[in-house]
Amino acid sequence: MKKVLIITYYWPPTSGSGVQRWLKMSKYLPENGWQPIIYTPANPDMQLRDETLCKDIPEGIEVIRRPIVEPYSLFRIITGRKRGGSEGGNVNPIGSSGKKSVAMRLSLWIRANIFVPDPRVWWVRPSVRFLRRYLAENRVDAVVSTGPPHSMHMIAMKLHRATGIRWIADFRDPWTKIFYFKHLPLTKRNARRYGDLEREVLKEADAVVTVTAKMTAEFMETLGECNADTPVITVENGYDEDDFRNGDIPASESFTLVHTGLFSSEGNPAGFWKVLGEISDSLPSFGTDLRIEIAGKTDREITEAIVSAGIGSRLVNHGYIPHHQANSLQRQARVLLLPLRQEPEADGILTGKYFEYLAAGRPIIAFGPHNSVLEESLRETGAGMLFDWEETAGMKLYIATLYRHYLESRKKDVSDCDMLIREILAEMPEGRMPDYPEPDRDAVSRYSRRKLAGKFAGILSGQ
Repeated sequence: MKKVLIITYYWPPTSGSGVQRWLKMSKYLPENGWQPIIYTPANPDMQLRDETLCKDIPEGIEVIRRPIVEPYSLFRIITGRKRGGSEGGNVNPIGSSGKKSVAMRLSLWIRANIFVPDPRVWWVRPSVRFLRRYLAENRVDAVVSTGPPHSMHMIAMKLHRATGIRWIADFRDPWTKIFYFKHLPLTKRNARRYGDLEREVLKEADAVVTVTAKMTAEFMETLGECNADTPVITVENGYDEDDFRNGDIPASESFTLVHTGLFSSEGNPAGFWKVLGEISDSLPSFGTDLRIEIAGKTDREITEAIVSAGIGSRLVNHGYIPHHQANSLQRQARVLLLPLRQEPEADGILTGKYFEYLAAGRPIIAFGPHNSVLEESLRETGAGMLFDWEETAGMKLYIATLYRHYLESRKKDVSDCDMLIREILAEMPEGRMPDYPEPDRDAVSRYSRRKLAGKFAGILSGQ
């Protein structure tokens, strides 16, 4: 059994999207001949906590926890922000378009210009010292760093220079091309520093792994600009079959629309909420059957928009719930909601929850740009439809069609719904029903965490 040292900021009981990729990889890598060793902070800034995730940690795995000093506690004192929670603060204050206080602007300037590449940078030097001693006494065949935070890559790069051990840099998100980078109040000098650090990592790693084809293309372009030939490989996020094995969970008796995970104001589908309100006004039974359930950290603008659309009474806001409960909620849904952020970079994003939505097997309605990697994947898997933010007629027709299926499954009268569908079609240029996709389970199955771990094991071995 070969050994791989995984340098990750996120590890249970920390929860949220950042922990899932390497928790699941670590679960399945031993089946492919690789034994993980986890290096992670002993005292991370834990925004969300979920003790149930610990059941997925492989038995007997070595987890090295070392103390970290970081400025986020001070940041919250200055700005008045609270840890975790479901509403109130912005899901991502850097990208927030709302008005920022003087304290918030000052904190963001310090975060951008003092803590380069991120506020975990103080952990780099002590981690390198510790891990050099550890590697001198313990055989390790490869190192993986996963970011963000990209300080994890800085640790791995310094170890790689000192030891020559094979190093894979895994990017769950872009670095300088991430959507909020353009919102950072950077000095020109520091903007160059971020780019220089990114290029160093890309050039020096033995391989770079990303989660979408667009990220892969962007990194290859950057490498081409600096005449480097590091291989860049796409290994998407996925779903764990074990999370969806706990018996058959029937769909909700209501016409339930579900969103799980972070729900940012930049991803608020305001036109969609209005569509739901309009259908409720036109079709009283829809207003009675409708139920909107959201679970996770949600910006206040989302709930306010739902109330403004006249459907606030149909909203259930669970706040944060453990991961396994979120999976159950996904499986009970009649429709799953997947809005991207209204940022140009959204065309290259596949969020982690998308793959769990695929496993849940319920229709997805997504909001974002056409010709995006999300739309391409929805087309490939037949899992749902994507609409641009202003395509309210298309949204209305799709939801009315899904509602008709719901009525049929409940053996209820569909005549009023049919009339509404005809009215919507009459107002659309095509005037005919679109060809909606049929789910392709074989296409979905390629996103199994077990299969993806096998692919990553090949990269660790240099294949």
